[in-house]
Amino acid sequence: MMKHMFIKKLSIAALLAASLSVQAAETIKVGVLHSLSGTMAISETTLKDTVLMMIEEQNKKGGVLGKKLEPVVVDPASNWPLFAEKMRSLLTKDKVDVTFGCWTSVSRKSVLPVVEELNGVLFYPVQYEGEESSYNVFYTGASPNQQAIPAVDYLMEEGDVKRWVLAGTDYVYPRTTNKVLKSYLMSKGVAEKDIMINYTPFGQSDWQSIVSEIKKFGSTGMKTAVVSTINGDANVPFYKELGNQGISAEDIPVVAFSVGEEELAGIDTKPLVGHLAAWNYFQSAESKSNDGFIKKWKAYTKNQDKVTNDPMEATYIGFNMWVQAVEKAGTTDSDKVIAAMVGIKTPNLTGGTAEMLPNHHLTKPVLIGEIQDDGQFEIVSQTKEVNGDAWSDFLPGSKDLISDWRSPISCGNYNVKTKQCIGNKK
Repeated sequence: MMKHMFIKKLSIAALLAASLSVQAAETIKVGVLHSLSGTMAISETTLKDTVLMMIEEQNKKGGVLGKKLEPVVVDPASNWPLFAEKMRSLLTKDKVDVTFGCWTSVSRKSVLPVVEELNGVLFYPVQYEGEESSYNVFYTGASPNQQAIPAVDYLMEEGDVKRWVLAGTDYVYPRTTNKVLKSYLMSKGVAEKDIMINYTPFGQSDWQSIVSEIKKFGSTGMKTAVVSTINGDANVPFYKELGNQGISAEDIPVVAFSVGEEELAGIDTKPLVGHLAAWNYFQSAESKSNDGFIKKWKAYTKNQDKVTNDPMEATYIGFNMWVQAVEKAGTTDSDKVIAAMVGIKTPNLTGGTAEMLPNHHLTKPVLIGEIQDDGQFEIVSQTKEVNGDAWSDFLPGSKDLISDWRSPISCGNYNVKTKQCIGNKK
């Protein structure tokens, strides 16, 4: 009898395990890897909510391939090594089929080896420094030729700027972007003495002396501008100090690459009117698709004061493309979805169309926005869709490289002169 009861219990346990396995197979798991605490929470929490809104909306449509989407949300807490640990857990323990996540390039660099080792799929929704193309990553934010260089061109042409302050947070994105920008500026005839470069740690709170140096640098009589790659909550005291020291947009305009509507929501923007930001989307963009997105966002958050921003649009585009690719492939298998992604098109929120290129970057319009006293941006310049470049034309080691994940090249850094793949190959 004891033996019979033991066998019966084993059978029940096996049935329960099988039932749980079937239940798990009935959902498609979506990883959400964004900082919900720490210095980057000011920016990343909104992206977590964007993914959850998209999942909820997709599930109302019946899910994907007849299965409901199940979010798996983790908090890497603005801790760069922890991003890698959380990514590994999402792929090995939670068995997610796709992950939307990261903001800073240091967090993306942290998870990259894990995603590649385990053949995951990551959608990265923030502007970055370029100089990378991974088989397993889709870069839905801007590369330098879709943000940094057009912003400098705008200031040169429209603002007659002659001197440049390149101010950034001390990590890979600002340092590499500023290396590209310095090379680009000097190719345009700007003298090295007319370029000031400054880096500060994450969470920098005391800006008094740095802003004083910027003010002094801009007092020579030559028109000066600040190109800001300052990230996270350090932007709040930076902009406050500009106001404290009476630096207006007429004196020394600032064009920011990491400040959008969400970051301005915590600042008194009246002293900042006229300063600029370069993105590929602003909430103020006029299109039916944008009107609908804003309406859904406010309804989802139950807050009519909630704003939208560029990385949200990049998340929206990436999510919709992933859904299309899974349905095209008929499976969530990584290799088949990755192959299906190239050439996928979806409407963006500015009235145009985003297309996934063979280098895993998007076509995107470039927008320059001017800060208004209500915390929104007036769009003062907008281009047609620009193809994202993985490798910069202004860095000696990169100008001969392309990325193309289609056969027969299937390489992230293919040298067009030597006809060789020098590293990242599938």
